[in-house]
Amino acid sequence: MTLLAFDMGGTSVKYALMKKNGTVLQKGHFKTPDTLEKLTIELQNVKNTYADKTLSGAAFSCPGAVDNESGIIGGASAIPYIHHFPIKALLEEKLALPITLENDANCAALAETWLGVAKSAQDILFIIVGTGVGGAVIKDGKIHTGAHLHGGEFGYMLMNDKLESLSDTGTVVNAATRIAKRKGIPTLSGIEAFQLKENNDHIAIEEIQIMYQNLAKGIFNLQYVYDPEMIVIGGGISGREDFLPSIQAELNTLLDKITIAKIAPKIVSCAFGNDANLIGAVANFNQIHA
Repeated sequence: MTLLAFDMGGTSVKYALMKKNGTVLQKGHFKTPDTLEKLTIELQNVKNTYADKTLSGAAFSCPGAVDNESGIIGGASAIPYIHHFPIKALLEEKLALPITLENDANCAALAETWLGVAKSAQDILFIIVGTGVGGAVIKDGKIHTGAHLHGGEFGYMLMNDKLESLSDTGTVVNAATRIAKRKGIPTLSGIEAFQLKENNDHIAIEEIQIMYQNLAKGIFNLQYVYDPEMIVIGGGISGREDFLPSIQAELNTLLDKITIAKIAPKIVSCAFGNDANLIGAVANFNQIHA
């Protein structure tokens, strides 16, 4: 079985010709169009590129609250025109293929459960640390979306009396914003924030440590809410060699202080990078069309 997989992002749409087993045969990307009509034309162009192939369907990874059954993507994202109408039916009409839709964070989690670091596990949590904190819940090897399609929205977790969320307090993007404000400079990137820390800037050291502490608190709480076999961490920052060890150190401090807690969360880095959402979209297609 050969499938087309699409990963729709705010900047670009990645695509791949893939086997049912997750093997990527060919891949490419195009700039995310500014209208729905232009998007469907680009998608049709990709399909036409593989006119000599027998395609069994198209699997989509999308931002937002994705409901594959209704074919509607709720919520909001950097691609506003994909939301709140039966987009699945439209894509099936335009591509003349069976279509599946799934949230992008859920796709990344499915990729890890299927072929990645969690392939031997059934119950895992997946945390994506980016501009905010997102994630997914995997129960019995399948996505648990929740009653309102918000399962895995860990970034909304409240962390203090100021009602700051984990997204507010647990990302380097927001840590960099706080560092810039304290230093009286207009803006600061996450990379620049880490550079300051490595140059022993005391403000950067303090704010990045607070970030790690809040991530550790969030992970600790999630462990005792769901008790997963492991917690997989992804997002661009997860590629830093010091990222997981720094969170682990903060977790160890918590566990030393909260002596009643006997289960230490098992945290691991994700296996897949840019192809994760494409692989997970195919995993979702396989589950729906099993």
